Amino acid sequence: MSTAGLVGETSLVLHRVGKTFAGGVEAVAPLSLRIESGEFVALIGPSGCGKSTLLRLIAGLEKPSVGQIEQPGRNPSDVAYVFQDAHLLPWRKVLGNVSLPLELLGVDRSQREARALDVLKQVGLSGLESRYPANLSGGQRMRVSLARAMITSPQLLLLDEPFAALDEITRQQLDEWLRQIWVRNRMTVLFVTHSINEAAFLADRAIVFTQRPAQIALDHDLSKHLPVDRRADLRGTAEFAEQTQTLYQALEGGHVA
Repeated sequence: MSTAGLVGETSLVLHRVGKTFAGGVEAVAPLSLRIESGEFVALIGPSGCGKSTLLRLIAGLEKPSVGQIEQPGRNPSDVAYVFQDAHLLPWRKVLGNVSLPLELLGVDRSQREARALDVLKQVGLSGLESRYPANLSGGQRMRVSLARAMITSPQLLLLDEPFAALDEITRQQLDEWLRQIWVRNRMTVLFVTHSINEAAFLADRAIVFTQRPAQIALDHDLSKHLPVDRRADLRGTAEFAEQTQTLYQALEGGHVA
């Protein structure tokens, strides 16, 4: 159990949830999973194994073929989803993009813009409120996308390889930033990634999946081995290398736990 899960509340429960698409393609084999409130969980697995499909099932963007997903006490507005692409509206400035979810909820302009400015400060983008997406770097656009997701203070944040298209330096910087955001806010996070290094750095718990159809090969508690406060120099330590090796062996083996 990670330190974040000690609040004593269950955030998410999957009961034998599976997904088979038209034509008989089984993307996710029936699996059961329990996520505690406030956990940061990385989902790792081979390309095409069904990680993103599982995330879409949890988000309600797809319906499971079998099984049941329980999210106790949660409304759809409590869930935020961030895709690999920032998906910003090019005709809206940064402030307008970030405040959009509150606008759709009917929050008045002064309140939503004040909240947007606060969230932009949290993600290190103060002063860029009047820029258009075309005038931002890739890393800045992704921060805007994350700010937009966080403006409603979601209980559950779903991230589908948000940093995959970025260069390695920017990606590591955003990993560190996202970890700090989570430590401050302690929302529940599910983060899909192909990167073992990224998973070990960000998450307090890593779930490794097999080849499609996705089944759990390893459910590993990183919080027992790595500190809560994680900085760039952690990646060079023996403890970090040991954890990445554990995840790599599970990924390479690909056998059901």
